[in-house]
Amino acid sequence: MTRRRCALFVSAPASGQGKTTLTAALARYHAERGRVVRVFKTGPDFIDPMILERASGAAVYQLDLWMGGEAHCRRLLYEAAGAADLLLVEGVMGLHDGAPSSADLAARFGIPVLAVIDAEAMAQTFGAIAFGLARYRPTLPWYGVVANRVAGPGHTELAKAGMPDDMRFLGGIRRDAGFELPERHLGLVQAAEVSDLEQRLSALAAMLDGMELTAMPPEVELSAPDEDLSADASILDRPLAGVRLGVARDRAFSFLYPANLDLLRAMGAELVFFSPLTDTELPAVDSLYLPGGYPELHLERLSANRGLAAALEHHVRGGKPAYAECGGMLYLMQSLTDHAGRSAAMAGVLPGHARLHQRLQGLGYHTAPLPGGGVRGHAFHHSTLETPLSPVCHTERAQSSIAGEAIYRRERLVATYFHGYFPSCPRAVARLFRP
Repeated sequence: MTRRRCALFVSAPASGQGKTTLTAALARYHAERGRVVRVFKTGPDFIDPMILERASGAAVYQLDLWMGGEAHCRRLLYEAAGAADLLLVEGVMGLHDGAPSSADLAARFGIPVLAVIDAEAMAQTFGAIAFGLARYRPTLPWYGVVANRVAGPGHTELAKAGMPDDMRFLGGIRRDAGFELPERHLGLVQAAEVSDLEQRLSALAAMLDGMELTAMPPEVELSAPDEDLSADASILDRPLAGVRLGVARDRAFSFLYPANLDLLRAMGAELVFFSPLTDTELPAVDSLYLPGGYPELHLERLSANRGLAAALEHHVRGGKPAYAECGGMLYLMQSLTDHAGRSAAMAGVLPGHARLHQRLQGLGYHTAPLPGGGVRGHAFHHSTLETPLSPVCHTERAQSSIAGEAIYRRERLVATYFHGYFPSCPRAVARLFRP
């Protein structure tokens, strides 16, 4: 079975070139014209998809060959093609960075690449970079290139002048603070925190009006995977049927893959969302999922919520399952110190203290060896722990034999810096949350 849909892969020579800005602009432009747009994000990113969801009006899923595998990615694309007029995929880092890279993903599914290049500090050399991106891998499907952060029409013409005659130059996007998306230490600011996000997205869409860039890209043939993921016995058996699973979700805890939530529901779990920022009691649940986020930005409110801290302690002491990732784990410690040196008491479910640093402390793909199998995912954090707890094991790094992230356990609570991509091993996830 195959489906044909217009599709485009937005990439760049490096991070910070404007991939998310351009992808959001395209998504909003076509959505405003009545087209159904589905956007995907390459790599293990939580924040960019929040922006892209607001731009497109639909949940943004990861397309990651390492975390999810080819069959899983193919299924996501095939299903989206059945509902959308346009598929957009935002790459990660530079086009050829990583193994597998954005280029690997684009080539695997035949999605033409649109490169966005920051031209702010260059002129004709722009063409040399575009040429290198396109020709480094001659078989890569190619669409064209856009110059970002140009000073004006004259600058755009200088960038265009350096382009090879046989490569499409699709215009320049001027430098304008009103178009830029604000950033902080883990990347872009979360969509819910950008008060004028709708105005920015509308301005981005309007900026594209009249540009060749807004033409619908070529159709791509997308096939269903030979392996039917829905036939996985660990899903069909609904091992979490009847389980009420409490999921922390608010501005402090928002790093949730839509595919993770879909899988939990497919396995029968009833998801019950709650907010550690505002709820003083836990809902009536059998298991808990505390995802990552920004607890360091909400120290006072989290510290003052002693009612929820007591409820979490009662849940864990009672031997009920709980899983805490990164920011969720920091919240469970005795205290947390932010970048500025401000400290506050946290839930105190786990002994020890966490501290934020200016420099990145952990980054990369990992596999967590959990009962039931290895769950793939990633780590990305600026904090460290001081704790008397001994890890029960460590994650395995994808590209190194050095021990990965510590995995701690207390009763049925599992806590780690690792962010798991649940579809990579449903059986292990079911054991993690099943009472």
